[in-house]
Amino acid sequence: MKVVIWARVSSREQREGYSLDAQLRACRAKAEREGWPVVREFVVAETAKRGAERIAFNDMYEWTRRHARAEEIKVILSHKLDRICRNMRDAVRMQELEDKVGVELSFVDNEFGPGAAGALSFNVMAAVAQYYSDNLRSEVIKGQLEKARQGWFPVGAPYGYVNSPDRDEPIQPHPTESKAVVRIFELYSRGDQTFETLVDRLYVEGFMYRPSQPRFVRTALSYILNNRFYVGDLIWNGETFQGRHKPLVDRVTFDLCQHILDGKNRRIGKPQLALSGGLFNCAHCGHAVTGERIKKRLADGSHRYYTYYRCANNDPGPQHPRVRWREEAVEQAIIDDLASMRIPSAEIASWFRSALKAAFADITTQRQRQRQALIARRTELAAMKERLLAGYLGGTIDEGTFQGKSAELGGRLNDVDGGLASCGDIDLWRGDNGRSRGDIALTIFDWSQRATEAWRGSKMSEKRAILDTVSLNRTLSATTLYVEKRKPFCYLAERPSVSSSRGD
Repeated sequence: MKVVIWARVSSREQREGYSLDAQLRACRAKAEREGWPVVREFVVAETAKRGAERIAFNDMYEWTRRHARAEEIKVILSHKLDRICRNMRDAVRMQELEDKVGVELSFVDNEFGPGAAGALSFNVMAAVAQYYSDNLRSEVIKGQLEKARQGWFPVGAPYGYVNSPDRDEPIQPHPTESKAVVRIFELYSRGDQTFETLVDRLYVEGFMYRPSQPRFVRTALSYILNNRFYVGDLIWNGETFQGRHKPLVDRVTFDLCQHILDGKNRRIGKPQLALSGGLFNCAHCGHAVTGERIKKRLADGSHRYYTYYRCANNDPGPQHPRVRWREEAVEQAIIDDLASMRIPSAEIASWFRSALKAAFADITTQRQRQRQALIARRTELAAMKERLLAGYLGGTIDEGTFQGKSAELGGRLNDVDGGLASCGDIDLWRGDNGRSRGDIALTIFDWSQRATEAWRGSKMSEKRAILDTVSLNRTLSATTLYVEKRKPFCYLAERPSVSSSRGD
């Protein structure tokens, strides 16, 4: 009588000291004692991917069913019943196998007698095994949900993070993969990348997906760009929790990528580039400056993309110079132009800011005093007019005197109303957010002094907004960028002139 050996161990049992080798030794020893030749051994460890145990069980069942008669297999030998029957369905299938091909179950530690009593014992043990399995699954799910509620991902960390033995921070950013995730969102949020160009760009910049697969694939990029885990959200079983792990991407960038993925900000056809789309005109002919991306093959077989901006005039004429700038040169010219608003001396910049603040404070105070004086004068004139009317009605003032004095007071009131109108409403010197014009002026000045840093740290849409805010017209010649600035940026670019009569 020949036998098939089945051995199974879970990851938890492995941690507790059980092993497949111990089960196999016990099964082989019993087969040797009974004189049963072993035809085949099936071994499964549940440290493999989910469902591996079920696949192995089905393979064992089908192989035994097909080869039972040819190989004269009569027994499936296992260490204990719960090693092979984890639920009642498995127990029923084993009983069907015995009925169809005559293969019985035998165990090292469990023995079931013949007849109805043995069958009852077998069914009870199978039911207990299913209860244990169901209860374990319930406890695992409960533990995972509680871990998610505490802000930690219950299973393996996604790409860009790594599981850590640190109990206070069990999920931490991966030293290299996290940089790749940040770069993926930065590039895709610009709106000029497809998955194909993004794969090439990441490869050229040296970002690796896996050691066995250096280049990213579309499915990996889609998973990363759609995963809210990178902004600090934790989604588990359809519920969203606030994760305690360190976010890699800000929500503005993530939401922008979602708009692009949904097609709301998708570039159709040739991708638009950061500084194209009417931001610049040719200084020689007035045509728009357009962007183009050039793909060049490198010596190692990879590709690199270069961006150029050129005059879009397809018939420029013989006198038209060649207007063609590399993207880096345009960026540097813009940075240099923004730097023209910056006062080079910190001492002078501080003085100018203080003078600006004092000037707005003086204007506001002067207007408030002037307005209060005019309001008081208007109240006085209105009272005089009322007393004049009372005297006329009481008969103490004749009609001619009343008419003359009334016209005189009316003229004075009109002059006061005109003065109030020219003085303006003090409330109008505050914006919708309640900030005074002085505060707004100081904010503009402070921003102008760090405009170059703001430009370098901005995304494509923000850079376009900066150019539209600071300047009216922008033209590129063959060698120079010309910018016509809006007020007050044009005055800042001229810079305040500071001199002292004492020569210090």
